[in-house]
Parts: sequence; C-alpha cells; structure tokens
Amino acid sequence: MKHKFLLTLSLSAAMISGYAQTARVQIIHNSPDAAAASVDVYLNGTKALDNVPFRTATGFLDIPAGVPINVGIAPQNSTAVTDTFYNLSTTLTAGAKYIAVANGIESSSGYSPAVPFRISVYNMGREAAANAANTDVLVVHGSTDAPTVDVRSGINTLVDDIAFGNFAGYLELPTADYKIRVTTTTGATTVQTYSAPLQTLNLDGEAIVVLASGFLTPANNSNGPAFGLYVAPTAGGALIPLPTTSPEALARVQAIHNCADAVADSVDVYLNGDKLLDNFAFRTATPFIDAPAKTALNIGIAPKNSTAVTDTLYNLNVTLDSAGSYILVANGIVSGSGYTPSPDFRLSPFAPARELGTNASNTDVLVMHGSTDAPTVDVRSGGNTLVNDISFGSYSTYLSLPTSNYTIDVTNASGSTVVKSYSAPLQTLGLQGQAITVLASGFLAPANNSNGPAFGLYAALATGGALVPLPAVTNSVANIDAGNTFSVWPNPATNVLHINGWKGNYNATIYDVTGKMISAVTNSNSSDINISNIGNGIYFIRLENGTHSEVIKFVKQ
Repeated sequence: MKHKFLLTLSLSAAMISGYAQTARVQIIHNSPDAAAASVDVYLNGTKALDNVPFRTATGFLDIPAGVPINVGIAPQNSTAVTDTFYNLSTTLTAGAKYIAVANGIESSSGYSPAVPFRISVYNMGREAAANAANTDVLVVHGSTDAPTVDVRSGINTLVDDIAFGNFAGYLELPTADYKIRVTTTTGATTVQTYSAPLQTLNLDGEAIVVLASGFLTPANNSNGPAFGLYVAPTAGGALIPLPTTSPEALARVQAIHNCADAVADSVDVYLNGDKLLDNFAFRTATPFIDAPAKTALNIGIAPKNSTAVTDTLYNLNVTLDSAGSYILVANGIVSGSGYTPSPDFRLSPFAPARELGTNASNTDVLVMHGSTDAPTVDVRSGGNTLVNDISFGSYSTYLSLPTSNYTIDVTNASGSTVVKSYSAPLQTLGLQGQAITVLASGFLAPANNSNGPAFGLYAALATGGALVPLPAVTNSVANIDAGNTFSVWPNPATNVLHINGWKGNYNATIYDVTGKMISAVTNSNSSDINISNIGNGIYFIRLENGTHSEVIKFVKQ
C-alpha cells in the first residue's frame, strides 16, 4: 500500500507540470457500495489514481489550482474517462488545503437508503495540528443509514447534530486516550462507544480525519461492511479502525431553576468545582445532559457572575446510578428576610426521570410542587383527581395522559376550593409521545414575598429552554357558578344546543367530564351551537366574552 501511494504522488507531480499554482488535497474513499469496492480517479480526463480500495486515503496531493478541473470516479480497472460514473467540476484556491471524501451509493438497488454517491469537500484541511501538544480531529459523517448523531466524551458534546455527508470543524484535543460515544441527537441513546487512543497512537501534533463508515444495518444494504469509526492519517494509507469499548458510567440529568427568590434570579452551577452552567435563569431548564455516575459528585449553586466554587451558597453531595435518569429542581428561598414562609433553598431530585413518553399516543406528565407559599394541593381535571395531596418540594408519579387539550384545577387538599384553573394544551403544543415536568412556580401572595413572581403552572420540556407557562382560565368546568345568567335547551340535546339568556358575542368551549376540550366556537352571536359531531355523554360548556365567564352542564344523546 505504501508503494502504491508513492507511485500516486509521482503521477500527480507529473500531471501538474505546467500549472503555476497548486492546492493540497487528501482523497478518502468511504463509499461502502460493493460496486465501488475499488475505484479509479480521473483528473481532467487522465487517470490519476488506480484501483483505490474502500477505506483508504491518499496523502496530501498537489492538484492544479486557479483553473477549472474535473474529478471523475470510475469502477476499478477502467480504461478511459468515459467509464466514470460520477464527476465533480471545481476550481481550487491556490495554497489551500482540502479533504475530499467519497461517500454514498452508486448501485440502483440493494441499498436502503440509497443515498447517491458524492464527493464531500472540506476546504480548510490541515496537515498538522495547530498546537504541537494537541491532536486536531476532523469528523465526517459518511454512513448512509445512520441518522443525525452527536459525538460525546464524558459529559462533553464534541460534535452536535452531524448529518450524513457533513463535516464538523476541527476539534483541537489534548493528545490523550479517550472514550467517545456516538449518540442520538438528544444523547438519550448511545449507538456505540469507541476507544480513541490518540496518545497510544502517538498522534501528538497530528491532524487526522475520523469518519463514520459502513452500515448500521448491513442486512438492508447487501450485507455490506458494518458501521464503525475510522481514522485517516495525514500520510494516507488504509484507514485505522477505532476499537469498540465498554460504555462509560454515565447518568442523564435535567436541571430546572424554579427558585423565585430575587437573589437567585440567575445562578451559576458548579460540578466538582468546575463551573458547569453560567447565569442559569429562573424558570429555565437544561436539556437532559450526561453526568458522571458511580462516583461522588458535588453540585454547587452560586450567585450569578460568580468567579469560583468558593462562592457557592448551597452544595449537594450525590452519587448517581449508571444509566440512571434524573430531574433536579432548584426551589426554596435564599434570602434571610422578605419572604413568608421562607423554606430553605434546596435541590430536589427525582428518579427515574423520562426523556420520552412511554406510549407514542400519550404525554407523560410529572408534577412538582415548587411554590413556597402554596399549601398542600390536589390537581384535578373534570371529575378526576390527577395528583392527590402534593406538598412543597414533592413530586407526583408520572401521569400518562392521552395527548389532548385539558383544563386542570389546582384545589385545596379536600377539593372543596379551586385555587387556580389552567389550560394544559398538550395537543396544541405538539407533545404527543413526549415527557414533561409541570411545576407549581412563584408566589400565591407576591406582596408577602418581596413582590416576587406570581403563582403559575409551568412546563419544562425534555429539550430544555424557557419554561412554558400554562394559560390561566377564569372558571373551571368543575366549579359551576350557581348564579348562571344563561341556560341551554333541550337538555339532554341531540344535534343542536340552544342558548338562552346570553347577550352579545361570545366564545364557547365544550369539555368532557375529564376536562378535555372537545370543540370550540369563537366570536359568535348565534343562539345555536351545533353538537352533532360529538359523542353521547355528559359535557360542560363555557361561555365567555372577555369580562364574564359561565359554565353549565349538559347531556348529549
């Protein structure tokens, strides 16, 4: 193989004679199609590389620059440029360095998905690391049946959301031996774990290309080569496979900032003395992230803009289970005065957490009581108690709810008084198959709590970001006003519900006994509402006009 590439370099040098300018190009064959097991490469009609095998790289070659060139790919043992099955026309920049990778499928059948053959070009190649103490690593996704993925090491995401045919920019890594994981984009699922022995391979000061290569499902791809990570050294030659290895001991953690104290409007989070999150805002959640497991951890919370772990105002020592999944919510009060009551600041953990729903048709909802001045409460929808007697700092179990739009009531523990009512538009928010955390947040009596944020229900999505407020509603379908000024007839009704006593335009919403919204009419002044499209049963109708709202029960038969 070494002799072959020395010959290639000689041929390339002959071909560039007469050209005043050149660029440097490394060519890597990464197409796993059996029809391209070895290929010939033509440059401006002349064969430049002969029978280049799959998973092989050239060294950096001098190629004419500043003029149009045509790169053609033909089957092995081709006799003329007319045999090429793929051509790329381009003009290279003089003095620039390029990485050109052949990926994709040439055959018309036998491969799924059959992503077309292509040459993917990276125009900022390197022949050496920018720092002699590092190894510079360029990552390219070249596996046709692998999804968009992340590449991670420990708790660090090295490459985020790389799709087939794309390059990630160079990673400038201290030359050491690493474990790396190819994961789904959320990090929730690890495709495979590999050893990346940069130090053992003596790659200090080197620049390399790491390629995702082959098929995740060979059986769907003519039993072609299996998926793996492969290294192309700068000097070229056969690609070097990275060995698979045992998974790292990691857990998955989502952090949610729900401390309504003004002193903690944003906080810094330290992990074992290193700042992990900077200026993490109130009513914000991280996505699920990797955290070391089976080892003692110290999680420290410090005021925003802290300079060192010694600034922390709260510390939690914990050891996480390997492959465990956790939600960690910050609640309570930091300040020594200005808040009544003032339970101490705390991190409240919950496990096992969910990143996805357990049923693709449902939304899994975890409820967390994080309002310091709210009493023990129930959460109800229609005639059903969803959460019973939940107190500050406590979690419910997961509720697996059909993905619809609901009205929910926060009541006192006996259910006799509705504290607040909210819309929970799971369907409108597109939460089918998802898992979320709904938090009671803020103060029922802001005047007693330094005029802090008012009470509300907020949803933390598994993907993180600002918490999503659940809209408050004025009346609950479970709290019907005995002094209604309108009535409906007939009751029971069949196809049309007639409204008596309501004057002016209105919005009408019909709910079933679970609190699920069934239908809605907006800005109507008609005395009739069509109910022919709803099933038989007991329902509630709410009429409102922006200043007044009433609810009444009716039966459809």
